[in-house]
Amino acid sequence: MTVLLLFPSLVLGGFFEAELIFPPNPFHNHGSSIVETPRGDLIAAWFHGSGERQSDDVVIQGARKQAGETVWSEPFLMADTPDLPDCNPALFLDPQGVLWLFWITVQDNEWGGSLLKYRALRDFEGPGAPVWDWQDVIHARPKELEERFLKVVDEGLETYASLLDAVSPEIKEQAMGVRALAGQKLQSRLGWMTRTPPIMLDGGTLMLGLYSDVFNCSLAAFTRDGGATWSFSTPILDPDITMLGNIQPAFARRKSGEILAFMRDNGLPRQVRYATSTDDGMTWSPVLVSGIPNPGSSVDVEVLSSGNWVLVCNDTLEGRHKLTALLSEDEGRSWKWSRTIEEAPPDTGSFSYPCVIQAKDGTLHLTYSYKRDGTEGSAIKHAAFTEAWVQGTGNIPAEE
Repeated sequence: MTVLLLFPSLVLGGFFEAELIFPPNPFHNHGSSIVETPRGDLIAAWFHGSGERQSDDVVIQGARKQAGETVWSEPFLMADTPDLPDCNPALFLDPQGVLWLFWITVQDNEWGGSLLKYRALRDFEGPGAPVWDWQDVIHARPKELEERFLKVVDEGLETYASLLDAVSPEIKEQAMGVRALAGQKLQSRLGWMTRTPPIMLDGGTLMLGLYSDVFNCSLAAFTRDGGATWSFSTPILDPDITMLGNIQPAFARRKSGEILAFMRDNGLPRQVRYATSTDDGMTWSPVLVSGIPNPGSSVDVEVLSSGNWVLVCNDTLEGRHKLTALLSEDEGRSWKWSRTIEEAPPDTGSFSYPCVIQAKDGTLHLTYSYKRDGTEGSAIKHAAFTEAWVQGTGNIPAEE
C-alpha cells in the first residue's frame, strides 16, 4: 500500500484519487496553489476569511501532506497582514531550492488597490508551516501600459461610437472612467495580482503572470536575481476593445522557445483566451480564442515530463459546476483528450480555480476550490491522477 501511495502512476497507469484538504467550513476558502518539496511533501495554500476583497479578516492559510501520509495536516497560517485582506496565493519551488509564496494584500477593499508581495525561504522540509526568511513588495511598473491601453480604448470608442450611444451608454461611461485611470501613475502600478505559479525561463530567470481587474488584461513580471529586482513585459492586450478581458495568465513554453499564456475570458466569446510570445515573454501577440469554453473562471496549464501539456479549466459557458482536465500532445495546438474531474448539476456545486503540478514520480497533483450543495460552506480539494487517466484508462472519480 505504501508503494501505491508514493508511486500511483508507476503502479496503475490510469489512476485517480481525491480528498478534501480540510472539512468544509462556513468561511470563504478559495484561490489555492500547491507545490511538491524535494523529499515529496505536498504544501498547499489558499485564502480564507469571511469574504474576499471587502472582508478585512482574510488570511493566507496552508496545509502539508507529508510524503507517505494519507491525510493533510491541520490548516496553518501562511501570511496575514493585520486588518487587510490577503488573497490569491501562488506557491513555487525554484531550481535553487527556494520556496516562494506570492500573494496580494488589498489596500482599500477594491482589487485595483492590491499590493503585490512575496515571501521566500530555503528550509521548509520540517513539519508544519514554513518559517519565512525574507519578505518584500513587488513594485509593478508595466511597460507601455498607458499608451497601448489608451490606443485600444480610443480606437474602440471611435469604432463603436454609434452602437454604444444607442445601446450601451453605460459601457461607454465605464470605458471613459478606466481610460482616466490609465493616465494616473499610481492607478496603473497598483492592482496587479497573482493567480497561477510562475515558470522558469532558464536556471535563473523566473517569470510570474500578473493581471489587472481594472484594465482587464495581463502581463509578465521577471526577476533574474532571486527577487531583488523586477522587470515587466508589455501588456497582453488585444488591439480590439471588444477583446478586453483576458486575465489570470498561466504560462507554458514550447520546445521552440515560444511561450503561450492561457487566460480566463472575462467578456465574450466565453472561450479560454491565449496569446504567444517569441521574445521570452517581453512582448505578446494579439489575444486569440482557443475554442475551449470558459464561463469567466481561472485556468492552469502544466508542461509534463512526457512532452504533453495538461490544461485544467471549467469547460462550460455558464457556471463552475464542471472541472475538466485536457491533454495535448502537440504543445497546446489541439487537445486530443479530456476527462471530467468533478461535476454537479448547474447551480448545485462549484469546482474552480485549479492549480496543477507534476510530481517527481509523474503523478499530477491538483488543488481547487470546492463547494457543493448539501455541505456547509466551502473547502479546498486535492486530486492526484495520471496522464493515462486523462487519456481514458483507470477508475472513475467517485460521486459525492
